[in-house]
Amino acid sequence: MKHFCIITNSDKGANRQIAKRAVEYLQQHGGSCVVLENRLEETGGIRHFTAVKDIPEEVECAIVLGGDGTMVQAAIDLVHCDVPILGVNTGTLGFLTEVECQSLEEALERLLLDNYSTERRIMLKETEKFKGIDSRTSCYALNDMVITKQGGCRLITIKVYQGEELIDVYRADGLIVSTPTGSTGYNLSAGGPVLVPGLHATVVTPICPHSLNKRSLLLDAGNRITLEIGQTKEVGEDLAVLSADGRYVGDLKTGDRLVLEVPHATTEFIKLSGKNFYEKMRQKLNGD
Repeated sequence: MKHFCIITNSDKGANRQIAKRAVEYLQQHGGSCVVLENRLEETGGIRHFTAVKDIPEEVECAIVLGGDGTMVQAAIDLVHCDVPILGVNTGTLGFLTEVECQSLEEALERLLLDNYSTERRIMLKETEKFKGIDSRTSCYALNDMVITKQGGCRLITIKVYQGEELIDVYRADGLIVSTPTGSTGYNLSAGGPVLVPGLHATVVTPICPHSLNKRSLLLDAGNRITLEIGQTKEVGEDLAVLSADGRYVGDLKTGDRLVLEVPHATTEFIKLSGKNFYEKMRQKLNGD
């Protein structure tokens, strides 16, 4: 690798200094690097922070400076760029990032020597209710899509289908549909299982279900999932909200249907540390 771009929250002074370190190191060792301006842009109701059109064609790697939130946003912005991502942790948890900032130069040296591996992560895409005309206006998620109740609703009813087959009906505070990447986040907090990153599957987990026997469902990622907002009470509609990776997408009501699929587009993470998923999970989530 010789050509890089840096994606970061430039409002943070520390990140600017780290970006400067990276640019200077790469230029001194025969590489090139551009720093993308971090700015909010909304297209078709979808928020973006990376000016993808400003990425030079020769760029072979995106270096993302920040925490897990910055990584998730960068993955969504770059979903169709076919550029692998290296995460450098300047946040707190940094579960998705690969490198701590004190090891930046060592990581850059390995990239310049092509001494790295990659790992592909699947994503989710909503293709019916909030369908966009292109990737910039479509609703993608690296971690999860979540339906939660809104307004004065005490519970909402959500019907889950795979293809045309009704799988189950949940009456709950909401529902999480998670990728393996997102399984260690909201899904885990809600009692769902952890999935290894390479698994081609999604997991459906209810949030505070109003039943003792309602648990998570593990589904084949090759099949579409349809979520339909039902009606909990005889009078009045159920009101809900859809969010994707924590970002508000839109409002829902009784009768609305969402169709979620795993698109062909994936996110490619660069791996350097040699730590396996379970070791990283113990260190980041258990404090071991």
